[in-house]
Amino acid sequence: MTQDTAHISLTGGNLPLEPNGFVGREGDVEELIELLGVARLVTLCGAGGIGKSRLAIRVATQLAADFPGGVWLVELAEAVRDELIVPRVAAVLGVKAEPSRPLADTLLDALADRQLLLVIDNCESLIEEAARFCRTLLTVCPEVRVLTTSREPLRVAGETVWRVPPLKLPRADDHERAEDSEAVRLFVDRAAAAARGFTIGPNNAAEIASLCEALDGMPLAIELAAALCRVLTVEQIHARLRDRFRLLSTGDRTAPARHQTLKATVDWSYQQLKEPERILLRRLAVFTGGWTLDMAEKVCDGNGLWAEDVLSVLCGLVDKSLVLADAEVAGETRYRMLETIRQYAAEQLESSGEEGELRRRHRDHMIEIAGRSHRLIVRHPRPTWAEICPMLVLLDELQANVWAAVRWSAEVDEPESALQLLVLLRWPTIAGGRFTPADEWLDRLLSTEPAVLPPRVRGDALVLRGQVAFGQGDPDRAQDACTAAAELCRMTGLHGPLSGALAILAWVAIYQRRPDRARCLLDEALEAVRRVDDPWHEMVIRSMEGTFALSEGRAKESQRSFEAALAIAHELDNHWASPVALIGLAQVAWLRGDLAEARSYYEQALDLLKDVTAHWQTITCLSGLGRIALAQGDLATARARLIESLRLCRGTGQRLGVARRIETLAQLALAEEDDQRAVRLAGASSAIRNAMSGVVTPSGFGARMEELLQPARARLGEAMVAQLWALGNEMTQEQAVRYALEGECHPDMPVQAGRGPVAAPLTTLTGREWEIAELVARGLSNKAIADELVISPATAARHVANILAKLGFSSRTQVATWVIEHNRA
Repeated sequence: MTQDTAHISLTGGNLPLEPNGFVGREGDVEELIELLGVARLVTLCGAGGIGKSRLAIRVATQLAADFPGGVWLVELAEAVRDELIVPRVAAVLGVKAEPSRPLADTLLDALADRQLLLVIDNCESLIEEAARFCRTLLTVCPEVRVLTTSREPLRVAGETVWRVPPLKLPRADDHERAEDSEAVRLFVDRAAAAARGFTIGPNNAAEIASLCEALDGMPLAIELAAALCRVLTVEQIHARLRDRFRLLSTGDRTAPARHQTLKATVDWSYQQLKEPERILLRRLAVFTGGWTLDMAEKVCDGNGLWAEDVLSVLCGLVDKSLVLADAEVAGETRYRMLETIRQYAAEQLESSGEEGELRRRHRDHMIEIAGRSHRLIVRHPRPTWAEICPMLVLLDELQANVWAAVRWSAEVDEPESALQLLVLLRWPTIAGGRFTPADEWLDRLLSTEPAVLPPRVRGDALVLRGQVAFGQGDPDRAQDACTAAAELCRMTGLHGPLSGALAILAWVAIYQRRPDRARCLLDEALEAVRRVDDPWHEMVIRSMEGTFALSEGRAKESQRSFEAALAIAHELDNHWASPVALIGLAQVAWLRGDLAEARSYYEQALDLLKDVTAHWQTITCLSGLGRIALAQGDLATARARLIESLRLCRGTGQRLGVARRIETLAQLALAEEDDQRAVRLAGASSAIRNAMSGVVTPSGFGARMEELLQPARARLGEAMVAQLWALGNEMTQEQAVRYALEGECHPDMPVQAGRGPVAAPLTTLTGREWEIAELVARGLSNKAIADELVISPATAARHVANILAKLGFSSRTQVATWVIEHNRA
């Protein structure tokens, strides 16, 4: 800020005119105006470049009319250490020194009865001097209010510290509305000033949003990046951001030197630190995303900084706005750095020569935390859920640190440690649906020569790879990984990993509709798990038995298996385990037609999941509750549950899950009598499935499509249904999700009855096949059907096989149940 542009006539002081538009922070300005109505000293704290000075000027300008004595800006940006603040304030206010009297006394007398607002900018330059002055001012000048900006609090009585946050960023799952966010609005405003004709639109909105996220919503960084739009595209700026300090190196020539480049801004803050603070700041760069005090003490101590001193030094970094204490996780404060600060600290760490040792300590500490969580989940003595839950919540927050530790281990050729970490986090990875990037790292690490890895590590990692692949809807890869794991474990007598491999192979067999193989694998898996006394895994296998029986329509057997699994889960007091069994029991109740009981089980499971990350279980519960509401005619509840389920499913990146959710929303559209939307969604769901290699058509898929398309054909006609199906098939997955969630039509694809010929969707049952399906529902054998219809038994058998294939069923019982329910509906 410069005082050459003072507009005394407007503010009754010397506030500068704003050089360009003030963007965003409307809520912040309003809150600060209210705060200055009750507090006499407010300090805006934040890192360099966060926008403290600009915000202070904006607030002061808005308040000018409330201060008859004026609103006055005192800048300390260029002050040098040990300089006095009183002469600067006096010069701004026009107070002259008196002979034989301290200037401070004269200044205080002049301010004694004036009702004014004093804005003191960049107090960190003279922090102790500023603190003493403000304390005195508050004591003897009752009508004066003070608004200061500083990278650390003044720490005087009566001070209210207001942390300046980054600009608001777009929602991670809603880049389509990116321009509603403060950060994006600032970027677009400054980019338009730098490059004539620059606008935001569908082609660049997501890229701009991602760029602003990468810049942490820091105004200085965003303005520097936006200025580059005169010579680079947004995509080029984003791609080069890894070296942000070199990239963002040309700013306003008239700004203070420390604000002309991003590096100068952070450099200035770093130079003000004491040596222990510099040591800790650079060592904290090994953490990605956040850390706790315990983690900092374990990883960062030694060589000039001892564990018992970490807390006080960390507090100093928080006070100086270089570290943020922004959340509580599992009863502990979570700290983090803005990415710009972290990258600067990482450069300092690299040049210090300490990086290798710090990275190793960080990796080893992640393994220690993962090991504790694993023992809590699956080992004796059994902990309570109250003990388990905080550890799982902490692990959720540490995901970025986990992947950073894995990456470093791979880069320094230590695959065993990386795989050990991944395996210890097996259950959080699977339950949380974190299949990516686990799949990529497992593939890379498992490509290591087998002799390099201990059999136990390799066997466990292969099983995990199979679990991840199956969760991603890739049964072929799951089968390959678990077959290799089973062979290795049988040779080396590793019964624990063997049970896991066999369980996944059983899942694959169920999926491939090979019931005999599935039964044998489940029996062998149960035998293996009992040899190692692992109740957790036994519970998983019992649940799989229930799912297997359910897939064959054996409701009573399925219920017994799920009840056995639930009993083990209750013994474990584990809120990840219990929902697995409760969901199974809900599905059994659904099969029996007891919707009230099914809803009760889903709601119990959802209640247990509220404190943990278990995306797939949560998605299943929400989807199940949506289907129940749909079946009961409660369309509003059905829509709310199904939309929530799809939103969460989209975030996991699981295509098969997305397809299933869209299919259910198609059924809802049909119930809402929106036939065109229903057929489009059905076509989109089918397209997503067809785009996945190696995917077996799920049980009952054809039957569900039949139920959906038959009434649509009756009301719209075969040609229109075929055309709508084709429109749905042509959507990308993201277009289909957006259409399902918001009703946005596929661009440039209007429905036209006269459109050229298109392939019809799924072939329906023929009249003869419907007739035979009715006879199957009556319990007739193929021979009895042949006698009834006067056809050969071979022809009857062929028709039954066609019916099973079209409806996606594996047994006559499933056909019979579907026909009965269809007729009842």
